[in-house]
Amino acid sequence: MVRRWLVTGCSSGLGRALAAAAARAGHDVAATARKTADLDDLVAAWPGRILPIPLELRDAAQCEEAVRVAADLLGGIDVLVNNAGAGLFGAVEEVSDAEVRDQLETLVVGPWRLVRLVLPLMRAQGHGHIVNVSSTAGRMPFPGLGAYVTGKHALEGMSRTLAAEVAPQGIRVTVIEPGGFATRYGASLAESVRRLSVYSTVTAETLRGVRGMAENPDMGRPEDCAAQVLGIVGADGAAPLRIPIGDDAYASLEAVEQASREELAAARALTRSTPPRPSATPPPAQGHGPERPGSGG
Repeated sequence: MVRRWLVTGCSSGLGRALAAAAARAGHDVAATARKTADLDDLVAAWPGRILPIPLELRDAAQCEEAVRVAADLLGGIDVLVNNAGAGLFGAVEEVSDAEVRDQLETLVVGPWRLVRLVLPLMRAQGHGHIVNVSSTAGRMPFPGLGAYVTGKHALEGMSRTLAAEVAPQGIRVTVIEPGGFATRYGASLAESVRRLSVYSTVTAETLRGVRGMAENPDMGRPEDCAAQVLGIVGADGAAPLRIPIGDDAYASLEAVEQASREELAAARALTRSTPPRPSATPPPAQGHGPERPGSGG
């Protein structure tokens, strides 16, 4: 079955690998990037299959135009892949209001906007598939990546709610949670303007790890992740809403789930063992008169 894809963030990494994989499989792909020149080789490799569209995800007008152009030239949109993203390194105390707003514009508001724009098209078709690319950070913390972690948690919360809302309309929702893959995420990671030395030892390991992702031989290949996404979209029947990709993702998230179960059990035990707080209003006095302190020692 030939599908019409709209994939964001195709200049590198997973988005680029996915656009190429989908075109290779015979699908039609509207591929977006801030600079469409970054997509010239994809267009040349897959003439007639790759449609380059400029898109700055934080620009509402460009989002509207990208969806309109993709729908007009492809004749509709069967699959939306919200892949475009960026990271910000900084401890929670270091990140400014403006920096966290900018991060959430990219990771949450932009994808939410595109979902809102494609849903009427998919509803009119009677089918559609929305794939939101999250991360293991959508379920676990990484010191120094608080803004990114917050954005991915929010994206997953939106996706889970969306799935329940649109299932009756014949629209599928999938959250992809990749583990470590050799992409330019670490190389392009921005850093907060404010830096406090008190956090350097806590966050240094995270920064070293993400900066070296692209050259790390232990990281997965984006092409392998793209193949998994193609298989997920092409699968018939019911599928999990959230799907980790990569052995490291499953290992990490299994540990997270175990820790969550232990935390829930500890919270239950704590609340059951905590004595109830005394009432703010004293009970009425018993007997014939007001109570008096005893005379014993």
